[in-house]
Amino acid sequence: MARKKLEGNGLWEGSRMIMPEHKARILDDALNEETRKKPDLDPQALVEISQVLAQSLEDCSPITLTVFKEYEDMQIHGIVTRVDQQLQQIKFRHSDDWDWIKLTDIISAEL
Repeated sequence: MARKKLEGNGLWEGSRMIMPEHKARILDDALNEETRKKPDLDPQALVEISQVLAQSLEDCSPITLTVFKEYEDMQIHGIVTRVDQQLQQIKFRHSDDWDWIKLTDIISAEL
């Protein structure tokens, strides 16, 4: 009795191997599905963020920033030490370190 070359799931019985290029593409596609888009902030939220940043800069009060990242938002607790209007970023001191954070990446700021 002759067997069919296509069985069960429609694959050739002997072709169940995945080429390295195909595996890399499958993994890249899965990673890209997990990335998120930055939420659009309304004008009121932007005003509140700038007020909190200004207050931290003025009186060195600690604040908590929520910074947008592709896979998961990051919360940082620290103090604004400088604002660079030209590059649209802030110098933020936290723990024993500091970072430059783009203003467009900040999605919330709390005292």
